Amino acid sequence: MQIDPEDLTGALNRLKRAQGQLAAVIRMIEEGRDCKEVVTQVAAVSKALDRAGFTIISTGLQQCLASDTPEMDSRDLEKLFLSLA
Repeated sequence: MQIDPEDLTGALNRLKRAQGQLAAVIRMIEEGRDCKEVVTQVAAVSKALDRAGFTIISTGLQQCLASDTPEMDSRDLEKLFLSLA
C-alpha cells in the first residue's frame, strides 16, 4: 500500500524532530548528564515516534478503506495497527 507523501507531512516533521531529540539524548549520555533528564528526553522521543507511527497507520487505513480494491485485508490492517501497541 503506497501512501501519498503529502498526506504524511505532519508525521514526517514529527519524525525529523524526534531525530533531533534522539541526537540530543545521545549527546546527553556521552556527556554524563543526569539520569532523570535523559529518561525524560527518551520518553519524549518515544512518544513522538509513537504519534508519527499512529499517524502513518491512520492515513494508510483511510486510504485503504477508500480504495475500490483494498490491498490489505482486515487481518493485515489489524496486525499493522497492533505493531505499535
